[in-house]
Amino acid sequence: MDSEEEGKRVSEQLLKAARGERFAATLGITCLDAGPGHAKATMTINEGMLNLFGMAHGGAIFSLMDDVFQLACNSRGLSAFALNVSSTFIRGAEVGDCLTAEAREVALTTRTGTYELRVTDGMGRLVAVAQAIAYRKKEPPPFLNG
Repeated sequence: MDSEEEGKRVSEQLLKAARGERFAATLGITCLDAGPGHAKATMTINEGMLNLFGMAHGGAIFSLMDDVFQLACNSRGLSAFALNVSSTFIRGAEVGDCLTAEAREVALTTRTGTYELRVTDGMGRLVAVAQAIAYRKKEPPPFLNG
């Protein structure tokens, strides 16, 4: 994708697709921003997301990170899929905590993209981080086919 106009079109379609994604909606994930190489979303921890210790389940936090990862890595007009995500959980989150996840592209080749993912709580404290690598195909993602 070379032109600024094409980048804007992809970003608009990506945001539209993100806001209609069923899995994200099930978890209450709200996409705030997505554009070339970046994305931002929020999720509020609810009772159904708790683990055995009464804290946010790592799977819920990971799902939030994975959501911004998929948005960032599919923001360049080509389909991209996770190859690896390595996450570190820094602190717990509780019911009512609003978490914000951000993805930032740090490297891009014709076949792979590398991303930094960060999750913070409402006080700006770091909850989790991850490094993610995506495989990039040569065809557009489904949200651009319509």
